[in-house]
Amino acid sequence: MRRKTLVVTLTGLLTALSVIALYLSSAFPNVKLSMAAIASLFAASALAEAGISAAAFVFAGSAVLSYLLLPSKDGALLYIVFFGYYPIVKSLAERLKNKALGWAVKLLVMNAALTVLRLFLRNLLAPGVQALPPVLVYLIVNAAFCVYDVGLTQLLILYAQRVSKYIRKNLR
Repeated sequence: MRRKTLVVTLTGLLTALSVIALYLSSAFPNVKLSMAAIASLFAASALAEAGISAAAFVFAGSAVLSYLLLPSKDGALLYIVFFGYYPIVKSLAERLKNKALGWAVKLLVMNAALTVLRLFLRNLLAPGVQALPPVLVYLIVNAAFCVYDVGLTQLLILYAQRVSKYIRKNLR
């Protein structure tokens, strides 16, 4: 029973922190992309501590709450379209035996999200990005995505070494 209570509490806390990060993207529009990426770290934390279902609840809860509550929906839409569920996709893709296939899955998901942004949510992209040729946009975003993915991996390693150890030691 204690484990279930811990998971529910942790999921609620991480959802609230995600909504706060997304609120900051609403309050400071220049950092909406960064705040959406930071909000995804809370879903990644839920994944590390309690598994895919907890991460899915953090994503779903924070997506719904942020879309309903925030005055500016830009950060919430970036979170919904890509950043919120990406830690789950990353986890599943990295479980594949073939690393090239794992990267292909991650790149496919990211490019699908970018296509949705370009086709339906153009106002979320920076004005300079809209003026670039599509091939160049995809090349730049794919390169940035690879840096983001490697950086997220490093943050998750640091999380496992420092924060998760502390949580397991003191809360369980």
